[in-house]
Amino acid sequence: MTFTVTSNSFKDGDYLGKDHILSSDFGFGCAGGNKSPHLKWSGAPAGTKSFAVTCYDPDAPTGSGFWHWVAINIPPDVTELALGAGSAGGALPSGTLQTRTDFGAPGYGGPCPPEGDHPHRYLFTVHAVGTDKLSATADTSAAVIGFQLHFNTLAKAAIMGLFKR
Repeated sequence: MTFTVTSNSFKDGDYLGKDHILSSDFGFGCAGGNKSPHLKWSGAPAGTKSFAVTCYDPDAPTGSGFWHWVAINIPPDVTELALGAGSAGGALPSGTLQTRTDFGAPGYGGPCPPEGDHPHRYLFTVHAVGTDKLSATADTSAAVIGFQLHFNTLAKAAIMGLFKR
C-alpha cells in the first residue's frame, strides 16, 4: 500500500480557499480565516511510531522558503487532522506538539505571499516517523525539526495547495 494524504479542504494542485489564508491579525495584508486544512492519510509503513505534519512554501522570497506549520509527535493510531486542528483553539490529538514556524510562534499560519507575486506552492507533508517522539519544545525551529525528520522519516506523503494575491 502506498502512503498517501488527501484533504476535504482542497484537492492536490488547487488554490486554497479563504478559510486557510492568513488572517489580518498577523499584519501581512491578508484577511483570511487562518484555519489549518483537514488532512487524512493512509498506507503508513510498518514501524511507524508517530507522525509529523508540516506546511512549507518553497516559493517565499526569503532564500530559504517559509515554514507555515509544524506539528510533531502525533500518535501512530491517528490518521486524520480535522479542519482547524492546528489553528488557535483547535483540537490536536493528545501528545501532539506544535513547534515554532517562520512567523515566530507555534501553530498554523496560513498563506500570504507578496501581492502581485506568482502563485506560491504550499506543501502539506505528512511524515511517518520511526520514533515515538522527536526531541523538541514549542520554541524549536522548523529547521531543527526538519533535520530530525530527515533522519527519522520512514515515508512521507504530500498534497499541494496554491495561493496568489
